[in-house]
Amino acid sequence: MGGATGAPTFTGMSDPSLQSARAGLTARRLRAFDTIVLVLVLLALWHVVSKGTHGVAISPPLQTLIYLFSLLQTSGFWDHAVTTLEAFALAFALSALLGLGLGLFLGGRRFAGEVIEPILAGFYTIPKVTLYPVVLLLFGLGMSAKVFFGVIHGLVPMTLFTLGAVRNLPPVLVRTARALRLSPQRTIRWVLVPACLPDIINGLRISFSLSFLGVLIGEMFSSQRGLGFLLVNGMAQNNVPLSTAVVTVIVVIAIAANTLMLRVGRRFARRGDAAGG
Repeated sequence: MGGATGAPTFTGMSDPSLQSARAGLTARRLRAFDTIVLVLVLLALWHVVSKGTHGVAISPPLQTLIYLFSLLQTSGFWDHAVTTLEAFALAFALSALLGLGLGLFLGGRRFAGEVIEPILAGFYTIPKVTLYPVVLLLFGLGMSAKVFFGVIHGLVPMTLFTLGAVRNLPPVLVRTARALRLSPQRTIRWVLVPACLPDIINGLRISFSLSFLGVLIGEMFSSQRGLGFLLVNGMAQNNVPLSTAVVTVIVVIAIAANTLMLRVGRRFARRGDAAGG
């Protein structure tokens, strides 16, 4: 009788949420394992290349990490790093804001977009290094030249990604905004940007990498400060551990930022799919 009056048990059934949690934990463990294997493989290749070149082109991993640890404890390195990050932050902000504005404007005006898009795509294929003498004549040496060089690298992909996202929007969204008599500003804020957000984040990810590359190239050509200058200085002095350590820092920053933006983009994509479903 006691068994009959007790709460029913469902030992043969499984909770879907529990299964989903277990599947997510398994997927995270697999990704962590894949990441560890990839890092070990890259370290092994790094070691093989350094041994094959006898440390002339690239220093071994352990030597580089020891040198990098000591380098991080010096104030000079952080002065160069802060200079690069200041120039990059300004270049990336300008690339993102200008690219977002241009993309929304050209995407909302079909004729203007069809005219400007091939011009932007053609400009995107030009090696930007060839434009650096013109940049120097216009801006001279210093922060402004590095920032502008970063902007011309990151602006075009941000514009093209945003333009394509607006152009591929379902027409019902624009018609709904018109039916609700939303102003252009509210249409952009409440309709266009949320609907295009996954593509905008992908554009930000590409713009981040190219703006960072542009600033570094600017520092390598004509600058007395920054990580790019430090890299060229190490190469000029045949200081292989220094140049390898700086490259390692740059690669780590780029990978960390791209990984973060990829996760953010996937999260917004999943939210969009769930809302659409």
